[in-house]
Amino acid sequence: MTALNATHDPKLRSWVASANAAGTDFPIQNLPFGRFRAAGSSNSDEGFRIGVAIGDQVLDLKAVGLVDTDDMNVLMNASVKDRQALRAAISAGLAEGSDKQAAWSKALLAQAQAEMTVPCRIGDYTDFYTGIHHATTIGKLFRPDQPLMPNYKWVPIGYHGRASSIGVSGQVFKRPQGQTKAPDAVTPSFGPSKRLDYELELGFLVGQGNALGQPIAIGEAEDHLFGVTLLNDWSARDLQAWEYQPLGPFLAKNFASTLSPWIVTMEALAPFRAKFERPAEDPQPLPYLDSASNREGGALDITLEVLLQTAKMRAEGVAPVRLTRGNTTEAAYWTAAQLVAHHTVNGCNLQPGDLLGSGTLSGPKPDEAGSLMELTLGGKQPITLPNGEKRTFLEDGDTLIMRGYCERAGAVRIGLGEVAGTVSA
Repeated sequence: MTALNATHDPKLRSWVASANAAGTDFPIQNLPFGRFRAAGSSNSDEGFRIGVAIGDQVLDLKAVGLVDTDDMNVLMNASVKDRQALRAAISAGLAEGSDKQAAWSKALLAQAQAEMTVPCRIGDYTDFYTGIHHATTIGKLFRPDQPLMPNYKWVPIGYHGRASSIGVSGQVFKRPQGQTKAPDAVTPSFGPSKRLDYELELGFLVGQGNALGQPIAIGEAEDHLFGVTLLNDWSARDLQAWEYQPLGPFLAKNFASTLSPWIVTMEALAPFRAKFERPAEDPQPLPYLDSASNREGGALDITLEVLLQTAKMRAEGVAPVRLTRGNTTEAAYWTAAQLVAHHTVNGCNLQPGDLLGSGTLSGPKPDEAGSLMELTLGGKQPITLPNGEKRTFLEDGDTLIMRGYCERAGAVRIGLGEVAGTVSA
């Protein structure tokens, strides 16, 4: 795990004034990576370049000579040592008093004038189920006598998702169609999903991969992670209920997943590590999923928020309303390192840019739920929005927004930005 260094210094300030503003997601201590180009139809043939967010600007890394590629996956495949050296060079160049200011200021573009895309090329996508409170609440709805399956506390549960339908924040997707079956129906019916939901997740993006047949030990697992992004894994709950036995999610999950445009690096998250502790009465991880470093700081301390803006609210100029807010330290039953170690223990080969979803991260309280399925108890208790509208599940025109940030005494607040998506008819 990355040790604190000069790039994390809370006294460090940037010559980019907006990076010093209180509450910004992107101070100089963050420096997340993304792919961008100037917005506008005249630039539609322009390729996406690698940039770093600083305040309300994005710095073109190729233009300042720090990278010689536009391929984010090539950069992600760099060694930990080289990644840390690049972070140090970016930090030094953006710091107050840097002799790079005159030259680098010409390589800045306002984020408001940038078009963003999925931050890297995602070859494979695996979605895990690390949120124990989510798993328990959902389990109670379907299996009151056994909410958690016997394997849950022993093995990180996951399934392989669909990489081709992953989009970037701002994604507009059509309501999915498929088969559903009402409890009292003799046969299933076909049509649009009536129980469309969101799932509040983190996405862990792989840096250097491993050779086929060579597992990654848990003590080395985080060296193979490039960073973290926000992930909304949209879910059609009614399709899921009918199709998921015996092989798991399929059409209920593969129609859309939305990522935030910025990858917050593991290096940037160093000040916000937390202890990984299991309740004493729970089984402790098997040796291949356990290490001293993982117990000491394997968890991440990230606050996550979910907001909703309906079509009516948008038409009337009403800002999105917050539905829930929680923290990952209370939500995740497995750490990122454990996900990597388990994913590869059978010899599976990960590759740069592969995405590992955390699964829905819900806290223990109702106002920390990471999905409408939990928030409305399967649609039995509709929520009422401030304007009087009610929701059990998402309706056409709804925009769902997720935000994440890290705050801790002695460190500068950093953010993950936001991921937004809109349901279309």
